[in-house]
Amino acid sequence: MVRNNLKLLGILSLTLAFPLVAALPVQADIYRYIDENGVMHFTNTPTSSVQNYRIYVKEKPKTTRWYSSEKYDDLISDASERFGVAFPLLKAIIKAESDFDPYAVSKKGATGLMQIMPENFEPLGLQDPFDPWQNINAGARYFKQMYDRFKGKLALSLAAYNAGPTAVDRYKTIPPYEETEEYVRRVLKYYYNYKNL
Repeated sequence: MVRNNLKLLGILSLTLAFPLVAALPVQADIYRYIDENGVMHFTNTPTSSVQNYRIYVKEKPKTTRWYSSEKYDDLISDASERFGVAFPLLKAIIKAESDFDPYAVSKKGATGLMQIMPENFEPLGLQDPFDPWQNINAGARYFKQMYDRFKGKLALSLAAYNAGPTAVDRYKTIPPYEETEEYVRRVLKYYYNYKNL
């Protein structure tokens, strides 16, 4: 009698909990085993000694957030005209910086679509770094400053946007940082792709 009540209680609690579990993101395969007494056992790591475990919930494939590359075209176009930076170039910077995720935050604290560093918020007039309009305008303004400072040399301007102007001044070329070299290559690739659309 006690065993039957425990089994019933186990089934009832599983029945009540399952809808809650089903609503949560699945993190791993779950296996189920029903023993000789009808008791269900669940695990994400079935033991090799018990061959009766069967897949119960299959892990969903991990997905990455996807943000539309056209969603901000009007804002990019507006900032392009306002600051005199080519539309495909601004779009390429955003693609390389945040992949169009307005909530992106880097390990170093760079924020938003154009990954503005916190120390640049005030000088660029950026009050809400997660606001796409403010962020794109601040990023376009900052890039234009780098472009003017490095006399229209695109690769140096991009390197300064990524690594800071002091690093470019120090090396008089793209700084020998793997991240910055890769960043410049990526932005130029996206720029020529957008330019040829």
